[in-house]
Amino acid sequence: MISQKENQPINLLSFPSAWNHLSFPSKLPSKYLKIALFVKKWPHRSLAGGLERHALTLHLALAKRGHELHIFTTSPSNSSFPRYPMSNLYFHLSKPTAAGYLDQAIVWKQFQTQNSTGKAFDIVHTESVGLLHTRSRNLTNLAVTWHGIAYETIHTDIIQELLRNPDEQQAYALTERITKVVEEVRFFPHYAHHVATSDHAGDILRRIYMIPEERVHVILNGVDEEIFKPDPSKGEAFKQKFGVAKSRSLVLGMAGRLVKDKGHPLMFEALKQMLVENGTFRENTIVLIAGDGPWGDRYRDLGTNTLVLGPLEQAQLASFYNAIDIFVNPTLRAQGLDHTLLEAMLSGKSVMSTRVASITGSVIVSTEIGYTFSPMVVSLKNALYRVWEDGRRVLEMKGQASRQRGLQLFTATKMAAAYERLFLCISNDNSKREDYCQYQSPFN
Repeated sequence: MISQKENQPINLLSFPSAWNHLSFPSKLPSKYLKIALFVKKWPHRSLAGGLERHALTLHLALAKRGHELHIFTTSPSNSSFPRYPMSNLYFHLSKPTAAGYLDQAIVWKQFQTQNSTGKAFDIVHTESVGLLHTRSRNLTNLAVTWHGIAYETIHTDIIQELLRNPDEQQAYALTERITKVVEEVRFFPHYAHHVATSDHAGDILRRIYMIPEERVHVILNGVDEEIFKPDPSKGEAFKQKFGVAKSRSLVLGMAGRLVKDKGHPLMFEALKQMLVENGTFRENTIVLIAGDGPWGDRYRDLGTNTLVLGPLEQAQLASFYNAIDIFVNPTLRAQGLDHTLLEAMLSGKSVMSTRVASITGSVIVSTEIGYTFSPMVVSLKNALYRVWEDGRRVLEMKGQASRQRGLQLFTATKMAAAYERLFLCISNDNSKREDYCQYQSPFN
């Protein structure tokens, strides 16, 4: 698609694919932006979900490139707030509401104060509904990044209902979700620009939510390529530290919250059956699990074939990825773009995940990279047996292809460059807007 237009500039605001596919110059921009960010919680150490990790990675990268960042977020209740050695990074803290969200009246007053102090904000960015549409409707220089929308979540609800035990009470999430979709279709247009974190979500925003294409932009998540990279020595040291025997010819890895909607009941049942029915698989396989949650103790019940490590810091996670042969993400959540998959890919590992549109459309796009399965025990078992039969050499080849795709699309550098260009394009300074909104291939 790009090659067909290589002799003429592309209008970025109407570009239908992920901006990560484009190559933006690495030199510092000719102008620096004053950026306001609204995010309900700022990550603290390993206690962060995907939305918070996205906010941290992206906005620290933008601050390092010289932009002035003002972050409106909630104050932590039980810990001190992290400090960063940057003079252009400002935090405006407020007490969260009873539900844990930003108090809109307080943060809006904080925003107005900063907006009238010195230079006005060039860009306003909100991570999902950090800033509600009731406040955002008149901000033309605003972009909202969606980490999950109700229409995507319908798939999750269907999966949960199919996996429900007969003795469990039927959930009414599907009925409620339809109402939520209708609400979102009505209020989403009050945000000026929308960033989808997967190709699938971008398609939904354009078709189902009927947002004009020039206001929908796909920028895939990225992770720090300086932290997550191949380092076999770290992997060997990690395995030695946790007593992983060299006789284990297949090391599976999982990371994240060990909860139901992340697919751990499904993974637990698949592993339980395989360890009983196949003695060779039991003798040669071990599963390393980074994270905590209700399913941690269940995994421990599987014996010496599983090792629950608890939550790990980023540096420890980097060693963890290097210690495994393949990363498995059994998520039942059909929305967003899971950071753990991207971290594993940049670490040079093959990946395996549930066959949901956000993942198959943006991440595991071919069997050269990894494996996918339907969210049913039999399908997951078949995929795990294929991995076992393929063996370590095949997994290493897939891992190399996986890393190449990761470097092309999923680095923090690529993500930050795309957001920076979008922000320059839609900022309230009209002097160079046309230049920033046009893209000319650097390979012409």
